[in-house]
Amino acid sequence: MTKSERLLNLLILLLVQRNPVTKQKIRATIPDYQDASDEAFDRMFERDKDELRAIGVPLEIAAIDRFFGDETGYRIRPDEFALPGINLTADEAAVVGLATRVWQHAGLAAATSDALAKLSAGGAEIDRSRLDLAAPGVAVSDPHFDVFWKASLDRVRLRFDYRRAGASQPTTRNLEPWGVVSSSGRWYVVGRDMDKDEPRLFRLSRVHGAVRRIGKGEAFEVPPGTDLRALTRSLTPPQATETGTVLVRSGTALALRRSATATETGVSGPDQRTEWDRITVTFPTAWALVDEVLQHGANAVVESPTSARELAMGRLREAIANTEDGAA
Repeated sequence: MTKSERLLNLLILLLVQRNPVTKQKIRATIPDYQDASDEAFDRMFERDKDELRAIGVPLEIAAIDRFFGDETGYRIRPDEFALPGINLTADEAAVVGLATRVWQHAGLAAATSDALAKLSAGGAEIDRSRLDLAAPGVAVSDPHFDVFWKASLDRVRLRFDYRRAGASQPTTRNLEPWGVVSSSGRWYVVGRDMDKDEPRLFRLSRVHGAVRRIGKGEAFEVPPGTDLRALTRSLTPPQATETGTVLVRSGTALALRRSATATETGVSGPDQRTEWDRITVTFPTAWALVDEVLQHGANAVVESPTSARELAMGRLREAIANTEDGAA
């Protein structure tokens, strides 16, 4: 049972009862609570109550018997919990509906579709014909997105291999993922680095191999008041201030081309198999530029600055040496 399922079960249990429900009955009814030790149940139940109240659920403590107040239970008054009618203008409804067209990631697209269905059920008029405009697309192509995103929801610790900028080999990292965020067109996971015991930011495209879940859910809590976007800004690598040139094979390296400030076509390249273009790009460090270029294999070559070109050649020589050692 996931945390969201447990919270929903608790909500339904307290809504459908005519009288307050004792803590013992709540524990006996919900599977997650049944399987937990006394101490774990108390912690879990207190957190769940706080989360329901934080999202506006009027959960209250009341006496089981109005004549004898020595035994108490929990309840949610349906009249206080019921939502008022949803009144959205046509433009507001169109914006909400547009979210279902923006997300191209299966999990997030499903979430926005559910939101649209709930709004429709609540009486909001959604004019779907207004959604057929040129909508932007938010794609999530990184294969590691799902595991980090779900782990942040379930509060599950993760272990993975990560190669930071400037490192020749990946190292194993242990993380409590607080959330997944997008910054400057790239996806990052933010959380507590368990080895360094401090907040860290990891770029998903630099994660190598499988990501392993460690232990069970609800293993940690995000520090109260944490602003993931503000934390991401503070941990994000420096902005691109250096300028260099890269030779790219015609029709390839689209990611590099999107960030190019200038393009010169039909230039001489490392081989004559295809035509080459020269693009001008900005970057924060030579390591960052080389990381970007090497992802495109033989379709991109660092031309300048000299420091980045030499670094790229050194990385390639090291990769060849490692391959030869492995083959031997």
